[in-house]
Amino acid sequence: MIAFYPSLRAGLLIAGGAPISVLLAAVSPGLWALGPAWSAAMLLLAALDALVAGRAREIRLVVPASSELGQAVVIGVEAELSARTPVRRAEASIAVETRLVPSGRGDGGLTASGPSDDLSGSIALHPVRRGSLMIERLWIRWQGPMGLGWRQASQASGESVAILPDIAVVRAPALQVFLKEAIFGILARQMRGEGSEFEALVEYQPGFDRRAIDWKSSARHSKLLAREYDTERNNQIVFALDSGSDMCEPVAGLPRIDRAVSAALLTSYVALKAGDQVRLFSFAARPERTTPFVSGSRNFFRLQSEAAQIDYRFEESNYTLALSTLAAQLQRRSLIVVFTDFTDPTSAELMLESVGRLIDRHLLLFVAMEDEELLALVDQTPETSEQVAQSVAAAGLLAQRRMVITRLRHLGIEVIEGRHDEIGTRLMNAYLKIKRRGQL
Repeated sequence: MIAFYPSLRAGLLIAGGAPISVLLAAVSPGLWALGPAWSAAMLLLAALDALVAGRAREIRLVVPASSELGQAVVIGVEAELSARTPVRRAEASIAVETRLVPSGRGDGGLTASGPSDDLSGSIALHPVRRGSLMIERLWIRWQGPMGLGWRQASQASGESVAILPDIAVVRAPALQVFLKEAIFGILARQMRGEGSEFEALVEYQPGFDRRAIDWKSSARHSKLLAREYDTERNNQIVFALDSGSDMCEPVAGLPRIDRAVSAALLTSYVALKAGDQVRLFSFAARPERTTPFVSGSRNFFRLQSEAAQIDYRFEESNYTLALSTLAAQLQRRSLIVVFTDFTDPTSAELMLESVGRLIDRHLLLFVAMEDEELLALVDQTPETSEQVAQSVAAAGLLAQRRMVITRLRHLGIEVIEGRHDEIGTRLMNAYLKIKRRGQL
């Protein structure tokens, strides 16, 4: 679709016909018609300028297949014009879904890269959520040689960009150096665990799994002895991600669920490198997305793509249904890492009941991000009665949260709580600690 309209310069010149009419009418009433004639002439001149600007032979979008959340999505725009005089500059705009880009649009400039009439440029978008970023329409406009008229062309677009979770920390050189030391140390030595091959009898030490105690041998030697096995390398790790309303609240500009997904992928990468099997499981009011167990670091991109499809659900999470469904799907002892938030006491109580049925067979690990907003309200210096009420309410919510965490720890469940930029590293270290101890 092609459209013509006057530029700002032409609009000012056209509007100038009004004061011209007033001035001429004051001098000689018969000359007032020259003002409208001036405006009409400027309008005609703008139309001719837009006509001379030519038309767009072809408009192309250069769209990347995927990008990561937190990074700018750069959309390339190329245009081939057929103007009577060379066009050195143009403007482009695209319409996108407001669900991922709140403004719903992106703008950029095009410039000529050589003597030809071809223009090229880029538009940067900044998504705030994961998902499929649909580009709905593209507009491009350019001026005629006098700068009085705009020529505009537009076309529909069905292009899309997959916005994947942020895994910048996985590519960090420091992590790769760390893994060479940590993973090699785990795989190179034999450890206690639940492998299939018996290794030796050792004296029982605090922290050993009591199920490993060999009671007959202990009775013969009059001291507690435990069986030691070669550690299995294909342990099952499940990352259960709560995508309910509490986890959709933002922290430092991004929803909590996105922070949780990035932390889960970091530890997934380490687990795959260590030879374990990894699976993603998301839930809200009902189980949402379940992936099969994958192994091998070559399948990490598959996990990243699956994690990008975890949706944002503004509904209360059903822990009972989610955890019972997950337990029914697991056929062997697994490490279950649950990412959630503790705000509603009733939901927390139901969660504790569901967790109690899992710890007999599986090893559980809970990850929760600190609520920076509540901490700021508690730490603020109250100056009004409203701020006092806010601080008291925030302190009450934090106390309930600590109570839930304390009860989880009393059940023997490790809870990782920290800032959004710390939980990934802390979770990875917790996994490596479990791996070294052979608790799986």
